[in-house]
Amino acid sequence: MIGRIIEGRGGLYTVRDESGRDFILRARNRFRYEGRVPLVGDRVDFTPGEMEEHGWLEKIHPRVSVSVRPPVANITQLVIVLSPEPEPDFLLADKLIVFASRQDIKTLIAVNKSELDPRLAAETGETYSRSGVKVLAVSAETGEGLDALHREMTGYQSCFAGQSGAGKSTLIGKLTGRDLETGEISRRIRRGKQTTRHISLIESNGLCVLDTPGFSLLELPDDLAPEQLKEHYPEFRPLSGQCRFTPCLHDREPDCAVEKASHMNEISPLRLSRYRTLLETTRKKWNRRYD
Repeated sequence: MIGRIIEGRGGLYTVRDESGRDFILRARNRFRYEGRVPLVGDRVDFTPGEMEEHGWLEKIHPRVSVSVRPPVANITQLVIVLSPEPEPDFLLADKLIVFASRQDIKTLIAVNKSELDPRLAAETGETYSRSGVKVLAVSAETGEGLDALHREMTGYQSCFAGQSGAGKSTLIGKLTGRDLETGEISRRIRRGKQTTRHISLIESNGLCVLDTPGFSLLELPDDLAPEQLKEHYPEFRPLSGQCRFTPCLHDREPDCAVEKASHMNEISPLRLSRYRTLLETTRKKWNRRYD
């Protein structure tokens, strides 16, 4: 039979078949010998068990994308959730956009709790206006923008990512009709509490959503060369070939077209500044890759 892994715990995998039935399965030993680990989101072939016995995972279908931390497969859209509280981490958002771009995953930014600061969504939209990333103002509290977000997610295997406390699980609950555990924002430190403790795939209300912990700790991969980072900034592409030096890393080189464009606000100076922060991190990791 064919199905999709919707949860994995303690060596047991819950697989939902194409008619909506769930099966508890174990993975064949050959996966371990082959160095392959079944992931939530994988499409698989399986043999159901009989009576009270568990069945067996037999084959993992080819993946269109994969994340190592958190371990999930076949994300086709990444929904980055920001909010006024906790304070938005745009550097994390840019890391997530690079992660998605490397695997051709569509990216969307949802600014939640928009009733607390209506300006944040507009400012975020302006920052990313030339990046190809759509920005929606939403509110799990008031319902603002949820219909638009639902439309954007339809037809994708979406994964929510972003800071703890931004309201990812609350949004998923509102969109899917599922009651997911949520946490409060610390009033003293204004920092979110991580409430999602395991990975699950939710299929409900016409949506397919991965609820995962761990994306708030995402780091850029070790195999990303410094000169490759700029390829994941679409707003830089129209300026390709206009810099004095080739290649140009857009890191304050003389007569850099991207630098000039940022001074004229043709591209976001904030995005460029964060790009340079990530570029420095990428350089350090690249130089240590053989250590």
